[in-house]
Amino acid sequence: MDSLIPFTTSGALMDCVDRKMLVILRDGRKLHGVLRSYDQFANLVLEDTVERIYHGNAFAESWYGLYLIRGENVVLIGEIDLDQEDDVPLKQVDYNVLEPYHKEDVEDKKHREEAKSQVLFEEKGFSKEGGEGDGY
Repeated sequence: MDSLIPFTTSGALMDCVDRKMLVILRDGRKLHGVLRSYDQFANLVLEDTVERIYHGNAFAESWYGLYLIRGENVVLIGEIDLDQEDDVPLKQVDYNVLEPYHKEDVEDKKHREEAKSQVLFEEKGFSKEGGEGDGY
């Protein structure tokens, strides 16, 4: 009976080792790489890691190589389907071309979130405590 209960801890990552993964961090960065190792705190080691940024129908990648991620910064981790990865209808461009647009998008999102937080604080009494990235 116990074998039917799914893993809800870092043990669920057992089948993901040596597979290409997408990891989304608390600060919004999206990392793609091969999961090589993890521990009980969900600290991850990714190999051949790239950070991917998006704007409109384009994306760009920045190479990081071997990358260690502290588990508390992971929001989402999922396996990438290699068969469907090539079918994504986005155009790859140079990172330096897309970076200014991406930074502008991040700033716009930050201002929108601050405005929402202010409204929730003033009209609904929600707390404004917490620092950057504590929304998860």
